[in-house]
Amino acid sequence: VVYEQEGVFIHSSCGKNDDQDNLIAGILRVIEKENEVVVDWRPLDETLDTSNILYAGKDSSSVVEWTQTPKEKCSRGADRPSSYEAEWDMVTTVSFKKKPHSNGDATTHANRESKWSFLFSLTDLKSIKQNKEGMGWSYLVFCLKDDVKLPALHFHHGDSKSLIKCLEKHVALNESPHDERVLLVKTQKSLSQSFENLFDEPSYGLLQKWKKDPYVVTMGKFSKVTNYIVGTLRSSDQSNQRRPPSEMADFFNDTIPGLKINQQEEPGFEVITRIDLGKQPEVSRREPVSAEEWAKNMDSEGRILDVDYIKRLIFKGGLCHTLRKEAWKFLLGYFPWNSTKEERANLQKRKTDEYFRMKLQWKSVSEEQEKRNSRLRDYRSLIEKDVNRTDRTNKFYEGEDNPGLILLHDILMTYCMYDFDLGYVQGMSDLLSPVLYVMENEVDAFWCFVSYMDQMHQNFEEQMQGMKTQLIQLSHLLRLLDSGFCSYLESQDSGYLYFCFRWLLIRFKREFSFQDILRLWEVMWTELPCQNFHLLLCCAILESEKQQIMDKHYGFNEILKHINELSMKIDVEYILCKAEAISMQMMNCKELPQTVSEILGIENSSVTPDSDTGEDESGAELSCPTSLYQSISTPVIAANGTRDGTQQVADTQSLTPA
Repeated sequence: VVYEQEGVFIHSSCGKNDDQDNLIAGILRVIEKENEVVVDWRPLDETLDTSNILYAGKDSSSVVEWTQTPKEKCSRGADRPSSYEAEWDMVTTVSFKKKPHSNGDATTHANRESKWSFLFSLTDLKSIKQNKEGMGWSYLVFCLKDDVKLPALHFHHGDSKSLIKCLEKHVALNESPHDERVLLVKTQKSLSQSFENLFDEPSYGLLQKWKKDPYVVTMGKFSKVTNYIVGTLRSSDQSNQRRPPSEMADFFNDTIPGLKINQQEEPGFEVITRIDLGKQPEVSRREPVSAEEWAKNMDSEGRILDVDYIKRLIFKGGLCHTLRKEAWKFLLGYFPWNSTKEERANLQKRKTDEYFRMKLQWKSVSEEQEKRNSRLRDYRSLIEKDVNRTDRTNKFYEGEDNPGLILLHDILMTYCMYDFDLGYVQGMSDLLSPVLYVMENEVDAFWCFVSYMDQMHQNFEEQMQGMKTQLIQLSHLLRLLDSGFCSYLESQDSGYLYFCFRWLLIRFKREFSFQDILRLWEVMWTELPCQNFHLLLCCAILESEKQQIMDKHYGFNEILKHINELSMKIDVEYILCKAEAISMQMMNCKELPQTVSEILGIENSSVTPDSDTGEDESGAELSCPTSLYQSISTPVIAANGTRDGTQQVADTQSLTPA
């Protein structure tokens, strides 16, 4: 509880005379929960007549209107004015949801408490109207984003300003240019706005649950809100179970400006001509690179002899854990590949000094200074919350006062000094955690994290350009791979692939086990076999689930739930094999659309126009990194995990580009 005030009254028009108010005394609290801040008002007297029901009228000049006595309620119910849009059969909910029909069980539950109580999240707050009464006390009126106005709260003991000051710590309030009495809630300055912008003010008020706490919903509790989302997307009328694709396209265009993914006007009709990619080749993986293999590829000064070769080995099998501490520094770009051991030692000394200078900047800020630095205060608050819920089941981070948690906190705070414009955005702790786990060193972990964030920066920027681009690119790749599956997803309002958002945002961190993520990331960091290999991993996962989704006729809700429940159930080696096979399919395609070639970074002189698939007359060959598929004579592990002894990683003849 960060604010509490007694003597806050509601003046209900339930007195014996029309001009007589009935004063209901209550306690107002602002409560900071783990994932949200809520405002809670409850009456002191819980024995009130619960037959009084609140109606919120948009065009009501008296802020809210209450039904009078039960007798009056019955006599006036038939000719209630149309301005009464919804009956609040239960007002003791976390957020006010309009319910056209009263639910008996819910009403009974609510009656046990009080019809006068209310509680709402600050993420639902739209504005606050403040006024001065002639009797000497002030009152405040809260208006929520769906234009519901709550009953005026009268501060008989004064001190409404302290409430405003408390709220300003959590939301930005600006005076309305049209009415100086109204304070408007500005777009939240919280650093979770990167997530909020993805679903910013949709035309139907969709996905409010996502907007309330995009971090928790996107990162952890996707399946728990599927019923809410689907209930909002689809009306209760069974004849109108799905919005027209064009309407859905308008919605997503509003929420993600620049996200232009083709949505068929009529499900079942193909707009593009199919391109035959041929059969996916069989792909096997080898065992992780050993310390001996790594050492053999270094000269006497510690310089890597054949960078391309070692990258191919890592791509095909990953690294044994003892190598990760050293090899990740190269893969992430902290150590130059052509550096000597001495040069790397000197680099570490310089970077250590630089790190602690930045760390001292925030460590030396006094409490008084921080009170006047809202951004630093916000960064610290978000970091502390996220650190306490990041990989706590991992032994490296479990328990209270864990040194791993302290390092996680300090590195993230220092990163705010390194890049103050970006600062800290929720989700970044997920990217740092495996890096710190491997490095076991504060300075090395910081600079590796800096290099990783250079790759991931656009994902966390306010305009979310990186996320928009990746969703569009993924759509292009999936449509080329399986246009029929894309058509099915579109027919279920799922063609925008928003369920892949979490995958892309933090590179599958929540989809695989911790040890599997170490393997997956080091493979992706080789930047083989092409650009944007992580998008092909998305394609591989989706293609693996296609049969079940289509055979069982999953709709919007079921697709969302099914994809979310894949978390921790995906076989990383199988998906890596499948994604590599998809990359080979596309690289060997003679008619690869130009857009796809650009996404994958393939030089293709015989590309087809994006909307055309005619064969190029020149017969020019596709250029692709064939060096990846050179023979590597090592033990391999097939997609099913079986060991096949010593053999070539792949049949080089079958992998040669057409």
